[in-house]
Amino acid sequence: MNYEQVTEGIRVSVRPSFSLPYSVPKDGKFVFTYSIQMENQSEETAKLLFRHWHIHDSEGDDSEVDGEGVVGEQPTLAPGKSHSYESFCVLQSPVGFMEGYYTFIRPTGEEFCVPVPRFDLQAPWTVGGPAESDAIN
Repeated sequence: MNYEQVTEGIRVSVRPSFSLPYSVPKDGKFVFTYSIQMENQSEETAKLLFRHWHIHDSEGDDSEVDGEGVVGEQPTLAPGKSHSYESFCVLQSPVGFMEGYYTFIRPTGEEFCVPVPRFDLQAPWTVGGPAESDAIN
């Protein structure tokens, strides 16, 4: 499933997926990857400065992650340009979600926040996919 939101002319699209090869469900290790694309649909250049994530695990273990840029980069998006990256998170349960925001800056020095839409992290057997035992074996 894709999640998408446009704020201040920046379109953020997210596609999460469960990564069975890196997960060990019997040990409470559930790895989720997510692909993100940011597209500047405005008429002004914007540079990504910071990210903030809220990660919720259905086991009740919430965490916050803050940092500069994304995966070591602070891309500058000219009008009509986009930037994509992939990352991951590890949960202790097969169900959770992530949400957050990016802080961008315009050439004028104006900073603004672009929310990342909340996106679900769900192992396939939690949403009508194969049973857990089938997915693991």
